[in-house]
Amino acid sequence: MSQQHTSVENGPNRTVFQHQRGGRGSGACSARHVKIVIFGLTLSSSWGNGHATLWRGLISALSLRGHEVVFFEKDVPYYATHRDFTSFPRAQLMLYSDWATASPLARRHVINADATIITSYCPDANAAANLTFDVAPGALHVFYDMDTPVTLARINAGEHVEYLPAAGLRSFDLVLSYTGGAALTAVRALLGARRVAPLYGHVDPLTHRPVDAGSGPRADLSYLGTYAHDRQVKLEKLLIGPARACPNRRFMLGGSGYPDSFPWTPNLWFIRHVPPALHPWFFCSSRLTLNVTRAEMAALGYCPSGRLFEAAACGTALLTDSWEGLDQFLRPDEEILIADSTEEALTALERSDEELARIARAGRERVLSEHTSAQRARELIALLEDHPCGESFPQPETAPAFNRSPSPRSSYP
Repeated sequence: MSQQHTSVENGPNRTVFQHQRGGRGSGACSARHVKIVIFGLTLSSSWGNGHATLWRGLISALSLRGHEVVFFEKDVPYYATHRDFTSFPRAQLMLYSDWATASPLARRHVINADATIITSYCPDANAAANLTFDVAPGALHVFYDMDTPVTLARINAGEHVEYLPAAGLRSFDLVLSYTGGAALTAVRALLGARRVAPLYGHVDPLTHRPVDAGSGPRADLSYLGTYAHDRQVKLEKLLIGPARACPNRRFMLGGSGYPDSFPWTPNLWFIRHVPPALHPWFFCSSRLTLNVTRAEMAALGYCPSGRLFEAAACGTALLTDSWEGLDQFLRPDEEILIADSTEEALTALERSDEELARIARAGRERVLSEHTSAQRARELIALLEDHPCGESFPQPETAPAFNRSPSPRSSYP
């Protein structure tokens, strides 16, 4: 069914686009002061997830462009205990204890929303979807899968995916995917999505930028990320292997969830949780920082993590495992280094400070040009307007179908 967005007046000094069915896209990137209501996993806590930091950057960029954002988050103990974000002047954060409590307030916001977005791992995704379809049939209804490879892997394994409607995604006007390439074809084929587009990771350069890391010793190689079993093999090759081979070099690991059985080495320094405010310090504390892609993401390709762009924006040289589409985001050997083995990681470590600085500068320039939260905000609004302007990475329609604790050193001085 075709769609049309037209500018209408909605209160004093507020021009919005209104989603209408049965027409044809206006083709103009001119929407202003759009109201977007989001039902997501978390905005208030970055502990053990990659959603919060991405939303903070994107919402800030949307708000700076004059858009209104309301974010509904279920107040669960896990995130409440590790909350690092309680006040957001550029958006309304609605914490709620249960859906029965949230529903009346959600209804009041959704009824005059221009677009609603429901994300993967939203605890009340199905209830929120039903409410948005019933209360605001004229709004643009969006599903944003920020974990597309995991979703598709679970479907292929025959698992029940709790945040997906039983009927799939065909009822949504637009489905956004954090991963491009083959994932877009699979979302159409397996979930019935009618219109699919990538909305990749990004970075807010106001919060991730080069900083003075202090006078302490720098790490030769660092890695920031939560523990994930399917990253373990690569992490052992690209971080632990070099640490064992170079006992006189210094390595650093930051993230939650690492078990006591992790293969710690005496020269590996560990920080259990690095809050977003300290990410720049973490990255700037090392000559080279590592990105390790989860197995499902690497299998599909076109999967840049937010950490990739954060590190580059901080002016740190990047080392990553390889995956299809990487060169669409950063140029190998010029803006980023690639390693899939311990030997290749060791070769990268042997690069001179001058070489690494050159790569870091080029990577930062590319990220600030193409991968900021502001750029993704422009892409999102363009997609909501059903117009392709602002999209950095249009994906081919012929993409292939989807196939299937503490370290001995508990702190970094």
